[in-house]
Amino acid sequence: MGGAQLVGRWVESYTGMSADNIKGLLLALSSSLFIGASFIVKKKGLKKAGAAGVRSGVGGYSYLLEPLWWAGMIAMIVGEVANFAAYAFAPAILVTPLGALSIIISAVLAHIMLREKLHIFGILGCILCVVGSTTIVLHAPPERQIESVTEVWDLATEPAFLLYAGIVLAAAFVLIFRFAPQYGQTHIMVYIGICSLVGSLSVMSVKALGIALKLTFSGMNQLVYPQTWVFSFVVVSCIVTQMNYLNKALDTFNTAVVSPIYYTMFTSLTILASVIMFKDWDRQNPTQIVTEMCGFVTILSGTFLLHKTKDMVDGLPPNLPIRLPKHSDEDGYAAEGIPLRSAADGIPLRSPRGTDSFRSS
Repeated sequence: MGGAQLVGRWVESYTGMSADNIKGLLLALSSSLFIGASFIVKKKGLKKAGAAGVRSGVGGYSYLLEPLWWAGMIAMIVGEVANFAAYAFAPAILVTPLGALSIIISAVLAHIMLREKLHIFGILGCILCVVGSTTIVLHAPPERQIESVTEVWDLATEPAFLLYAGIVLAAAFVLIFRFAPQYGQTHIMVYIGICSLVGSLSVMSVKALGIALKLTFSGMNQLVYPQTWVFSFVVVSCIVTQMNYLNKALDTFNTAVVSPIYYTMFTSLTILASVIMFKDWDRQNPTQIVTEMCGFVTILSGTFLLHKTKDMVDGLPPNLPIRLPKHSDEDGYAAEGIPLRSAADGIPLRSPRGTDSFRSS
């Protein structure tokens, strides 16, 4: 035990990070590994299920009978559990941006397993994500000391966060009931917007629940407080909603596009929610805040570059009006493109596989 404490003090003095931040960092890294791989495995499961039944993107649930989808789901659950634990030790400003590493993992695996080409600029985008994540990790604020779940509840019920939560819920309901039925299949921001908005609330609830469990395991039982169970209900409700619409997005659009856009929106909203609720920046000087913002902008630049060069082929521009046909993968059907809209007449253009899937359903 003394040796572990000595190592912990050495790492803390060498990196400038607290012991809890280091634990959160390691958990967040393992989370990115599992979640990045889960995107690809779930995508392959969704494609197999869609070939045999009604696609998830148009309301089908045949993927629930596909073992490959469940393998991806298990990997995502493991990653989310590690992420859940990371939030108990480190602030959201540190944990959430590390999700950029899952984009790198999913981009590389998509290149290998789904044959979604990763151009040299895509590799540069991955490097930018790593640089930005490292910058944020080295300048993350120390974890706020919280003594009970009721203290988190007091933070969550302050007027500023209640206003944020109200705006997020209103926007999510409008997207779900007004825009998703009509535009979900042609506009990628609808499904991802729902996931990101709801996800920012789920992270705050996960953070609260993680703190409650951490305190409970240390001897201060937080399960007797009703606030703990309220946070648990919010976590379950938000995660179920996220999983449903993330499945729709993955089944409808290209993985190389869903992952970076989802990450960018989700991270931005989560950091905003964390700053409002936990006031993370109150414990930092302006230099640290500016450095973190530079790291975050670097990550956004990397994800933007990944998105803009997703279909780039050597010698051809990345913004051709009609997408080049994808290679067929090992399962015998073409990889999906993103639904495009003709500039001339507004008619949606889809990949051959997408068209066939709609006809069969």
